[in-house]
Amino acid sequence: MKFRGKPLVSLAVASTAPSPKRFSLKVALWLLDSPRLGDKQQVKHIAGRLLKQPAREGVVVAQSRLGQMLCRDCGNARDRRIGHELLRQAARAGDTRAQLEYARLFQADQSEQAPDPAD
Repeated sequence: MKFRGKPLVSLAVASTAPSPKRFSLKVALWLLDSPRLGDKQQVKHIAGRLLKQPAREGVVVAQSRLGQMLCRDCGNARDRRIGHELLRQAARAGDTRAQLEYARLFQADQSEQAPDPAD
């Protein structure tokens, strides 16, 4: 049976509800910033999955935090490369935390590639 009256949800209520992207971002940041939960590897994995979509959509905070997690906590080169790119994007957008982290990583990479003067 179809109803032809007013819609059940008014437009004002629908516009004030948080978007799923924003909700997942807030949950991920809460998980990472929680003193008891933030250090656990499983929690970081969940937070990383929650941050992935907002980071793809260009949310600077998500790019910064996911980039830091990938550069610090992942052991393979592919994840570190993706983390570098996310940090670079967030740093270019003006995120100071990402700028500092990207500079630190860039200096570490340069010192590894520099020839040894003792040779």
